[in-house]
Amino acid sequence: MATAVTASATAATRFTRLAGVGLRHSSCRLRTAVRFQRPGLTTTALLRPTKLKPKDQGQPETLDYRVFLVDGAGRKFSPWHDVPLRAGDGVFHFIVEIPKESSAKMEVATDEAFTPIKQDTKKGNLRYYPYNINWNYGLLPQTWEDPTAANADVEGALGDNDPVDVVEIGERRANIGDVLRVKPLAALAMIDEGELDWKIVAISLDDPKAALVNDVDDVEQHFPGTLTAIRDWFRDYKIPDGKPANRFGLGNKPTSKAYALKVIEETNESWEKLVKRKIPAGELSLA
Repeated sequence: MATAVTASATAATRFTRLAGVGLRHSSCRLRTAVRFQRPGLTTTALLRPTKLKPKDQGQPETLDYRVFLVDGAGRKFSPWHDVPLRAGDGVFHFIVEIPKESSAKMEVATDEAFTPIKQDTKKGNLRYYPYNINWNYGLLPQTWEDPTAANADVEGALGDNDPVDVVEIGERRANIGDVLRVKPLAALAMIDEGELDWKIVAISLDDPKAALVNDVDDVEQHFPGTLTAIRDWFRDYKIPDGKPANRFGLGNKPTSKAYALKVIEETNESWEKLVKRKIPAGELSLA
């Protein structure tokens, strides 16, 4: 685990700002993300994140199991920090943590160097959902839900200290660590034990129906019942363990695409502040 001192020193030498053009959607302008240079590396590989491949370390469903992102030369990259958020033309990169129709609760290890994907634990035991998740699930890189920022739109809830989650509704079952290009369609404002935990609903550009869905209403037309199913799944998955159901803000309804883009922009700005050390990182790894 990186300490605050080592993370700060690493961040000071690692982060550089590259020139680029922001993305526009209606009146919302998405700012250019901070990108990275590691000593001895160019940014070429980072501009082609779909060339990065997952590499397993250890055996699945063990405490030591990790999935790293590596390039063709075997160099490690952080799925949270190194993969650029934006892929151009209103498209974003999405890192798969949990493939659809699986139940192992995989997540980026935000407190470990290179933030590999691991199986979550509780009291030393591996965690599983009580039933399979029905969509590919993972994160938007270079985003962060700030636990010190209260969201006035969602009951003043504070962020959950993690990257923003994505629920990808396409037909293909992806693999842990896959980097997909997706377009956002909607957002759900889940409140988990008082913390705001955004769920961005998106679709992979490689899906046969991708061209048919461009906003929240299209999802209901071409994937009828899916938005309700996503909300209900995340509302109820803790109940079998004797915990209360999660809640949703914003009237318990999915937002428009424009609002989802606003969430992405704001959480990307929070991530920028984090990696620039404008906000204390605590135990989060920036290495």
